[in-house]
Amino acid sequence: MDAQTARIKKWAILYPVYINSKKTIAEGRRISASKACENPTCIEIADCCQYLKIPHAIEIDKAYPRDFMQRGRVRVMLKREDGTFVNPAISSSKYSLI
Repeated sequence: MDAQTARIKKWAILYPVYINSKKTIAEGRRISASKACENPTCIEIADCCQYLKIPHAIEIDKAYPRDFMQRGRVRVMLKREDGTFVNPAISSSKYSLI
């Protein structure tokens, strides 16, 4: 495993189901349905990360553990090595989902 891969492995993981308004909390949604969007994709999440200038990596071959038909996830770097947030407007991992 090279240094870049090892660094990315420490980043937070965002599965599209975390922000899918069509899913229940029991099915994996992590935010309120009113703040979630309908059937998001990894590409859409990556576009949002790019807009917010948050380093990210798409892992299209990975599946959500509770539902193996849900393919793809996005790894995001919310904090730097020194513990400061990459984007000061995002002050927690929960806030990054909103």
